[in-house]
Order: sequence, then C-alpha cells, then structure tokens
Amino acid sequence: MLSRVLAAVLIGASVLAPAAPAAPPAPSGPAASATGTCSGKSDAEGGTTLRHQIHSGGRERSFRVHLPEGYEAAKPSPLVVVYHGRGNSAELTQGFSGLDGLPAVVAYADGVIGTGDGNRQAWEGAPYSAPGVDDVAFTEDLLDRLAADYCIDERRVYATGKSNGAGLVGILACDLADRFAAVAPVAGAHYATGHPDCTPARPVPMISFHGSADATIPYVGDPGRGLPAIADWSSDWAARNGCRHRRDGIPLAEDVTERRWVGCRKGAEVRLVTVDGGGHTWPGADAYSGGGYTTQNVEAADLMWDFFRRHRLPR
Repeated sequence: MLSRVLAAVLIGASVLAPAAPAAPPAPSGPAASATGTCSGKSDAEGGTTLRHQIHSGGRERSFRVHLPEGYEAAKPSPLVVVYHGRGNSAELTQGFSGLDGLPAVVAYADGVIGTGDGNRQAWEGAPYSAPGVDDVAFTEDLLDRLAADYCIDERRVYATGKSNGAGLVGILACDLADRFAAVAPVAGAHYATGHPDCTPARPVPMISFHGSADATIPYVGDPGRGLPAIADWSSDWAARNGCRHRRDGIPLAEDVTERRWVGCRKGAEVRLVTVDGGGHTWPGADAYSGGGYTTQNVEAADLMWDFFRRHRLPR
C-alpha cells in the first residue's frame, strides 16, 4: 500500500481479541520517550485489536486499540488517535481507514449520541453535538489511559478523523497543541461554532484531505451551515503557523493534487490534499466510507503517516 503512494508521488487486518485487563497506572514522561523503555504495560501481542472502556466526564466511553505487528511492551511506539464521523463508529472506521497497517499504536474512539435524527454518535463542535459532553477533556483522559496501559512515545502522538471527527481534530489542534505533534483531518466538518477563538500553544503541523465534489461538507463551504471553504480553512491554519510561502498544484496522482504552505514557524507546515471529483470519502478506502467517488490512486493512511513521521513534539 505504501509503495503505491510513494510511486504516485514520484510520478507527479486486525485480529479481534478479548479485552485485556488494565495494566497498573504508570507515569508518563521519561518512560515514554523515544530512547527510553517502559515497564508495567500491557503485554498483548502485536497485530491484535483490544476493546476498552474508560470513565470520563461522568459517563462510560468506549475505544478500541490496535497494536502494530512487532509491538513490544517495553519499546515506545508512536500513537495515532482516530475519531469517526457522525453516525459512524470506531469499529467501522477501523475497517475502512487502512490505519491498522501503520507502524503505530492506533486508538479508535467512540463518540456520544448527539441531537437530531437517528440517534447518531457525534463529537463536540457541531450543531448536533451531545449537550454537555466535553470531548477535549475525554481526549485528555484517553491519552492518559493509553500512556498508562501501553508503551507510548508521547512526543509522537497524532490525531486524525473523518467529517465530524475531523472537525474535532481541528479543535484538538487548538486546545491540545501540547499533546499532539501533528494532525490530519479527512473530509472535515469544521463548523464555525466549533472553536471561534483558536489560539494554539504552539504551531501545529497539519495535513488535510478533501474531495472537490463532496456533497456533504462542500469543498467551497456552506455559509448557511457555518462551514468554511476548505482552502480558506487551511489557509487560516497556515497563517496561525506563520507560514511564508505557498506551493500550488503539486501532483500526487492523476486525480489528486496537494497545496503546501511552507517556511512556517517551528517547521509546522500545512498541506491540503484535494481529490478531483472526490466525494465525502476516505481516500484509498476499500469499504464504504461515505457518499461519492473514492480515489484508489492514493491512500490517506500512508500520506498522513509520511507526514506524521516528520514531526514530533518539542522537548
């Protein structure tokens, strides 16, 4: 899968396992450094998916953890936290995203049923979010739990999500810039009500993905619904990061181009990957991920990992 994406750039399974008993809490910090070791962590085998519950904000929340092949309980691994779209789930997103193939621990979180029709799970920051649910605080609790249970390199923690989940990722970039090294929204629903005053503690590297023909979250925006044009939203992030230059039309595949903002403070570059004719979908997904055209010429999972691995939190 990775080779296909790298080739495109040059030219222009989880096993379900029963929930493991929680490991005793362990301090974060030095034990989770890239050069350190861990102790007292889960000794679950690599290549497995584990289901967990966590108490946060007065309610029980659920999440899934996929351990990469070769995972070692004493060797720090990078972490990717994943947020599903409205009405979707951690399990379904794990199925279509291709993120299990990354050399990282991947945590798939479940939202809370929000307002509106269909009793659909949602995240903070949207008109249909569940009242009184603080998903930023939930994320902090989740990161603490993951660092206690698994051997995590806390300088290499990343976030991605789709649609409403991608909207939350944008909020996390604002509020938890000290915990995420880089983020990757996919088909992001960035409602204006989600975070009107975004002042991150540090410049946050970001790569976004969006289809030009997305009928659910339009690429050109929808002012009536409080949705910005995607290029404008990315440009605003580039301004926050102090980026000085922009490169347009970088070809990644016959139907995929990239815009890059570079010369940014602390090397916090911003990228926007656009799928020509793409729908409300996850690039490279082999299963249904939303309405409209899904390109198979790039894999969002591989492109974002190539981006993530370039960035770490400062010491």
